[in-house]
Amino acid sequence: MSTWVVFRREVAHYAGSPFAYVIAFAILILTGLLFREELVASEASIPNPAVIPNALSFFMIVFAPLLTMRLLAEEKREGTLELLLTAPVPDGSIVIGKFLGAWFYYSVVIGITLAYQVALSSLTAPDIGHSIAAYIGIWLYGGATLSVGILFSAHTENQIVAAFLSMAALFLLWLADLAGQVISNIDAARVVRALSLQGHYSTSFAVGLVRMEDMVFFLGIILLMIYLATRAVEANRWR
Repeated sequence: MSTWVVFRREVAHYAGSPFAYVIAFAILILTGLLFREELVASEASIPNPAVIPNALSFFMIVFAPLLTMRLLAEEKREGTLELLLTAPVPDGSIVIGKFLGAWFYYSVVIGITLAYQVALSSLTAPDIGHSIAAYIGIWLYGGATLSVGILFSAHTENQIVAAFLSMAALFLLWLADLAGQVISNIDAARVVRALSLQGHYSTSFAVGLVRMEDMVFFLGIILLMIYLATRAVEANRWR
């Protein structure tokens, strides 16, 4: 119940925040432009049904930190986190509720981009299975990036610092896939790619495959980040 209360509070904040609408507008404009370019570039062939999810896999390096930087950092800066900690609300419920609020907002935004898939189906005969796999992947991928963002938001009261650290971490996790492709040592390359976000998206969901190991990876990242963020929130009780 306490998680639900925090979740509703966060959803209401996103619904009434001009900044949230600006981010949604930016995402939709960028994905719309890419969709148009894909249609123009593939006049003689069937457009890639995963073009929007593929673009979001990079865009979330920037947008996830912007969506999560205030979640706990603002509470700490304004002193309202202490009030939450004195309320009969478990620390885990605070973090989970805030994370689910951000993930819900993200889900609504990517849900709107399904309009591009509808438009595509009216023009060509896209691979529906490919589209579904790509959207499942980018939904989980987005959840993982948001969980990284909330972890850094839990460790500072400065929203800009939280956003910068989150972007740096996500960029490294994204870049690890490219690093794994150029490392000459095969075993080392496999380890690096196994730790990258793209390594679990580009070779499966992006090409129409849904693999359990990749789903487990993203869910594992989410659970780990939420656990670490909860420990960071608990540390405020002893300050």
